[in-house]
Amino acid sequence: MQLNARAANLLSLFRVYLRWQVIALLFLGFSAGLPFLLVFSTLNARLADVGVETATIGFFSWLGITYSIKVFWAPVVDRLKIPLLDRLLGKRRSWMLLAQAGIATGLYLMANVDAVSATEMLALCGLLVAFSSATQDVAIDAYRIEIADERLQAAMAATYIFGYRLALLVAGAGALYLAEFWSWQVAYEIMALLVGIGVVTVLCVREPAVNHFAAANDIADRVEKEALKRSHLNPRLARLIGWFSAAVAGPFMDFFRRYQHYALMILITVAVYRISDIAMGVMANPFYLDFMGFSKTEVANVTKVFGFFMTIAGSMLGGVLVVKYGVRRILLLGAALTAATNLLFVLLAQYPPSTVTLAVVVSADNLSGGVANVALIAWLSSMTSASFTATQYALFSSLMTLPGKFIGGFSGMVVAGFGYAEFFLVAGLMGVPAILLCIYLIRHGRQLDALAPLNHSERNGEETAAGTA
Repeated sequence: MQLNARAANLLSLFRVYLRWQVIALLFLGFSAGLPFLLVFSTLNARLADVGVETATIGFFSWLGITYSIKVFWAPVVDRLKIPLLDRLLGKRRSWMLLAQAGIATGLYLMANVDAVSATEMLALCGLLVAFSSATQDVAIDAYRIEIADERLQAAMAATYIFGYRLALLVAGAGALYLAEFWSWQVAYEIMALLVGIGVVTVLCVREPAVNHFAAANDIADRVEKEALKRSHLNPRLARLIGWFSAAVAGPFMDFFRRYQHYALMILITVAVYRISDIAMGVMANPFYLDFMGFSKTEVANVTKVFGFFMTIAGSMLGGVLVVKYGVRRILLLGAALTAATNLLFVLLAQYPPSTVTLAVVVSADNLSGGVANVALIAWLSSMTSASFTATQYALFSSLMTLPGKFIGGFSGMVVAGFGYAEFFLVAGLMGVPAILLCIYLIRHGRQLDALAPLNHSERNGEETAAGTA
């Protein structure tokens, strides 16, 4: 009887994945992931296949800059209402639909542009896809944060990741198969049609019932009045200054005013949380291929195919654990597991190559990465204000990856100077600051909860879950 009760309790936890918000993020994740490879590796394969020069192919990598600088137009997504669409769909859904229209249009144009004779036009069409895709990412992140309370954020992140990675398979291997059996034109036209999955999802889901403008309007009004009083500006110009201040400076002012002396510690935690994971990932494939001597097929089977399912399993597990224990405890668990699994690579480097051993280490690494990733997304989501959701989360996501990518650039020097085992040891130790900062967050949990924005589920009029640990 006790065993049955535990099984029933466990099953009830997994029912979180039956919530409509969680299911919706599966399809929105697919919509977000679909364009990514179509302007990166799949596009590079197309260019190489039709004989475009290697130097020209390299320039196409600049399309990826749009994903790194989306924070610059995130304030527009937060503050600007799209005429007509906003009235019909609401703010978040209208921006998602507009972005999807841009993606589908760009992909259709890419399908019908000759890559050899009209390379510049293909690049412009690719830029339309990349810009629209980055804009869709901003809108989806904001929608996910606003549509449900903090306890559902990890589960939604898990299904989002699953949908995103599934889309990567479709846009990667799927597009290559279509190009092989038919043509690149057919491949990109079918990808344009698949954007319809996101369109249908946007039309079916509901708009978050939150006040996007309360805090932002307060800032805009205050700045506008000051401009009129001190500078005697034209009222229209003063209004424009107020709008700009609320859109650009508002997210920073809101965050630092709300979290006060905890703000800097929170930002440091965001910056260092994934350093260990990102830095290690840079040298993973060279370690598998050059040092351990695994074949490309073995690496693909274990790290890509098998690793894909382990990441999804870790994400699903992380979603359930956050519901059960709260986000900050699982944030700590994820940080500890990430650092510990890096140390497993130190052991892997001491033994002869074995696919079984590799599978065990990769399983632990991807499971821990899945848990850590959904906990981090849920935590970041809980700290965004409804008036600046898109902008604040875009800032967090940029800060989340930038330090790790910068430090990862020196990883080759560490390996060359000391060796792989020593590098993985250093990578594991780089996870210690994240562990200590997570402990700090847990100890100050009540104070942080008191300073957090109003719970999203309360703004949606739904019953809220218990507070986080």
